Amino acid sequence: MLTRVLFAALLILGAGSGSLAQDTTVVALGLADHPVSEAELEGGATPAAPKLDTGGVAYVLVAHAKKGDKVEVHLNKDGKSLMHNARDLEADEDGLLLQAGKTGVPAGGWPKGSYTAKVTVTRGGESIAEQETDGIPFE
Repeated sequence: MLTRVLFAALLILGAGSGSLAQDTTVVALGLADHPVSEAELEGGATPAAPKLDTGGVAYVLVAHAKKGDKVEVHLNKDGKSLMHNARDLEADEDGLLLQAGKTGVPAGGWPKGSYTAKVTVTRGGESIAEQETDGIPFE
């Protein structure tokens, strides 16, 4: 009986302090040669990297995003954003997949350079998560 009372008290105190709440987390961030699916990423697959003659898509999968958060993903070349996508959340979302890029090859192919995917999650005007992949050339 005492164990149940202590367990219940721990749950009540923990819930009140927010320690049981899950933090917003970047689950997957990368570059692919095609638009990816949430199932593909959750299954642990590593999407094929873009090449000069394929599409180029930056993707991010964010867990436990909260109402009011702004999630942005950028396809960058040499540190400058080529394409981006942003979403302001109107409700909590456990799994948010956001992508930016081209599914086809740009006229003349992709310019030579170092490409990255970058994500920023903002809450209340402050960045709560920011990550960028290592640069890769589209070969």
